[in-house]
Amino acid sequence: MIVYFLRHASAGQHKGDPAKDEKRPLDKDGIEQCGYIGRALAAIDIHVDAIISSPLKRATQTASLVGNEIAFEGKLAVDNALRPEAGFAQFNDLLARNARAEAIMVVGHNPNLSEFLSLLISNRSSESAVDLKKGAVARVEVDKSATLQWCLTPKLVRTVHESSANSSRPNKSRK
Repeated sequence: MIVYFLRHASAGQHKGDPAKDEKRPLDKDGIEQCGYIGRALAAIDIHVDAIISSPLKRATQTASLVGNEIAFEGKLAVDNALRPEAGFAQFNDLLARNARAEAIMVVGHNPNLSEFLSLLISNRSSESAVDLKKGAVARVEVDKSATLQWCLTPKLVRTVHESSANSSRPNKSRK
């Protein structure tokens, strides 16, 4: 199975009231990050059988926006195993429930999403092997063991996009 780990995109400042923080939406930068990541994933022809998100608004928005960019036609699933306070055992249960899928995308929060990714690829020996930035996506192939294949950040994707856009423009200063 392939698991895409997608950390929710930028959502502004943390709110002190937990109930209000759960409803905190993506900010302008976060929406832009989702577009860059989603278009990059579409360009490399990513397909998933399921997108599973934390129930918090910023995560479901990230899942929905990126899902639209990759032309995901299924229904977005919401799972408490991806909440900020969830543990690795809950995450493993989520993987077991989706074991028949060829590829899934999980959308959640730090620090636990980075911990889940790190524990998976280090065979449970490290909680800090990888630090997913906001809006970043990592591809992990899970078989008998788990292998990190790549990780993309919105900043990297935006830089590549802007660089290729600039290089495709004709240079008018040459004569």
